[in-house]
Amino acid sequence: MTRPDISFEFFPPRNIEATFRLWDTVQALSPLGPRFVSVTYGAGGTTRELTRDVVATLHKNSGLKVAAHLTCVDATREETLAIARQFKDAGVNDIVALRGDPPKGASGFTPHPEGFNSSIELIEALREAGDFTIRVGAYPDKHPEAPTATSDVEYLKRKFDAGASEALTQFFFEAESFFRFRDECEKAGIDKPIVPGILPIENWKGARRFAEATGTKIPAWVIEAFEKAERDGRQDLLATAMCTELCNELLEGGVDKLHFYTLNRPELTRDVCYALGVTPDNKLENVA
Repeated sequence: MTRPDISFEFFPPRNIEATFRLWDTVQALSPLGPRFVSVTYGAGGTTRELTRDVVATLHKNSGLKVAAHLTCVDATREETLAIARQFKDAGVNDIVALRGDPPKGASGFTPHPEGFNSSIELIEALREAGDFTIRVGAYPDKHPEAPTATSDVEYLKRKFDAGASEALTQFFFEAESFFRFRDECEKAGIDKPIVPGILPIENWKGARRFAEATGTKIPAWVIEAFEKAERDGRQDLLATAMCTELCNELLEGGVDKLHFYTLNRPELTRDVCYALGVTPDNKLENVA
């Protein structure tokens, strides 16, 4: 089986302890040679400045290609594009363009009166600004706000038409979810790369809440397996085996790229990569 290309998602730290955890995660995973790493925004754009600072620091000191998340939430068009220019000035030309989650407590997304109304508008503006590689989100399981499953495919096509070059999917539990979505995208005329998003489950209760909030289907067998593993104290063993099997099925089905949501905890992600034959091939230095 061919070694897959991999990428990792990190989130910006909010305190000193979390800062050390992020750098430990970068140190642990960077030797695996990711094609890029991405840094998220918090819900409602709450970590905008932290994201900017972490992106600039990683780009300067790690030797990794860094992609910065950028959202439409709670900001004017000019404020959002100013952040994009700051990324570019720091040498970062890769952006993951998202509508973004609404602020905590809000019932749904409400555009800023002077902001972008959708991720498509943001993508178009970034394309016009030039020199950005633009990645976007995709949803193998129906997005909670989508009227139908086909709406997700149609909307993704509009994102690509607007200027995106690659999509990173929401996580899922069964390879068939991704294959079904990929086939529907091909039928719709989408020919750009769609990369599966992989979540090694460090915490089952947290992963389940996240899945329920994002509309990700949870098969009954997954719930039963984790409930039993929790009783037996084998959660990490189950999570590693389950994630490795999922990735193997994807690779056997023709996938050649995987994007891991690390949650700034590298152990399971690293173990899964090792199981897939992705082993250290470079050394990270000068992270500070």
